Amino acid sequence: MAPKVSKADKKIAYDKKLCNLLDEYTQVLVAVADNVGSTQLQNIRSALRGDSVVLMGKNTMMKRSIRIHSENTGNKAILALIDLLVGNVGLIFTKGDLKEVTEEVAKFKVGAPARVGLVAPIDVIVPPGNTGLDPSQTSFFQVLNIPTKINKGTVEIVTPVELIKKGDKVGSSEAALLSKLGIRPFSYGLVVTKVYDNGSVFSPEVLDLTEDDLIGKFAMGVSMVTSLALAISYPTLAAAPHMFINAYKNVLAVAVATDYSFPLADKVKEYLADPSKFAVAVAAPVAAGSGAAPAAAAAKEEEKKEEPADESDDDLGFSLFD
Repeated sequence: MAPKVSKADKKIAYDKKLCNLLDEYTQVLVAVADNVGSTQLQNIRSALRGDSVVLMGKNTMMKRSIRIHSENTGNKAILALIDLLVGNVGLIFTKGDLKEVTEEVAKFKVGAPARVGLVAPIDVIVPPGNTGLDPSQTSFFQVLNIPTKINKGTVEIVTPVELIKKGDKVGSSEAALLSKLGIRPFSYGLVVTKVYDNGSVFSPEVLDLTEDDLIGKFAMGVSMVTSLALAISYPTLAAAPHMFINAYKNVLAVAVATDYSFPLADKVKEYLADPSKFAVAVAAPVAAGSGAAPAAAAAKEEEKKEEPADESDDDLGFSLFD
């Protein structure tokens, strides 16, 4: 028979395990484990085995081990984990992709009945339809003000009813009715609330950001910086092109309104002196574009007539754009 391990030995072993994990892993997911059973937790451990380790324990013990290990190793970054150890939480140490590990953990959710005194995590709505209960069970529905009717010897709910609101405690009548109807309204599992990565702590929603989201947020930030710089006339790299263009417009306006001129202003003055040149400048590109299509079509037609059918395109000897 194996000797019984004392509590002190268990604490020493736990402290050693936690310190080894802190040295080996730089990424940690902090997950809430409310209403998670031992079998469910074991299934999660099995699914993550290979690149991740799930560690549960008392918050005070984990905080003490982290604090002492930080002092011994000089690693101040891990102290950020102490503030995250609040409530019934566990640590998932991982070397894998944080988003993939989070999604894998979220798969292990188990349906649970509504127990008396439990705080509802979601709204519970009883759908309309036949309940399969005999008419003697109508007292449950009358207490909860649920409209019913008797149909073919069974109780039928007429309209959908919001039985429990999110955040409310489950009463005995609600729990009994949901049990009779066979409804398991709640589902529980490990819920990742915070992510620790090399000393940085952030919300798991950050993992859902795509490259397009990051580019969009960066572009929005650059736009705001540019607008602010232009408003207060403070030169920045983002605002510099706009400042140069605005300055050029101001100088050009002065040149047009006065006798002062420079090469680029001469061309603008020329157009203003003879407005017909605007029409010529616009018509030229349009004419060039419309004439290019028939010319290209004619060249292709002539090419088909002159070239043998079995000759490859590489032997044409000329290009339309030479």
